[in-house]
Amino acid sequence: MSRPFTQVDVFPTDAPYQGNPLAVVLDAEGLDTEEMQRFARWTNLSETTFLLPPTTSEADYRVRIFTPVSELPFAGHPTLGSCHAWLEAGGRPRSETEIVQECGAGLVRVRRTDEGLAFQAPPLLRSGPVEEELAERIAESLRIKRGDIVDIEWADNGPGWIGVLLADAESVLALRPGLVTHDIGVVGAHPAGSPYAFEVRAFFPYQGATVEDPVTGSLNASLAGWLLRTGRATAPYVARQGTAIGRSGKIHVSTGPEGEVWVGGASITSVTGRVEL
Repeated sequence: MSRPFTQVDVFPTDAPYQGNPLAVVLDAEGLDTEEMQRFARWTNLSETTFLLPPTTSEADYRVRIFTPVSELPFAGHPTLGSCHAWLEAGGRPRSETEIVQECGAGLVRVRRTDEGLAFQAPPLLRSGPVEEELAERIAESLRIKRGDIVDIEWADNGPGWIGVLLADAESVLALRPGLVTHDIGVVGAHPAGSPYAFEVRAFFPYQGATVEDPVTGSLNASLAGWLLRTGRATAPYVARQGTAIGRSGKIHVSTGPEGEVWVGGASITSVTGRVEL
């Protein structure tokens, strides 16, 4: 069956092909989990999404999110890219002020901003200190000393992130990790006066190797909550990600009236067509 398909570049700074690509199948009705996983494995992108009718009247659409090897309950750049694709395909939200996405993690609010779409950060599934033995193993996998880590904490809002704070952005960019065994997000502050507040890098294990994700919405959401809560950041701020691998991702972080964290950025359609599924 031929189905509408689009590929979206999420979080680019000012032009296409600078952010993180997302494959979106716009009409996934009738596909089972195995078929979705097979297609996500074939696209070989960090995530591929499948849009479906919602199962609740509170949501505008439902999305299933797949990596090449498994399904995720939530991910950030797939949330923004899927919403962008849904709106561009003629989707009409129930509310004039926001779009509501249904996913494995529940309902996620998305709104339009001057910088593009932004999602409300979901609650953490796991937070708090990382046990010292694991912290030492993470330092070893990043090929740094344990003392180089200023702070380390669980920051899992779905994918399983562990947040690692280094002294500064320069230290983040200097990383040359070995084989990591966990999903690790590393962050360090840029000097005062920089156009960016923080430099972010994301590493995860895949088929016996370490992969660096270009731009990661879920990680930036969980890091933002951690940095704001500990007084290391004030909102709004802008983070940069992907620099070390030739990308230029720009992530906008803000807070709402009740202190909720919003993460947003640009989305640009780069490919449209149809796929046989």
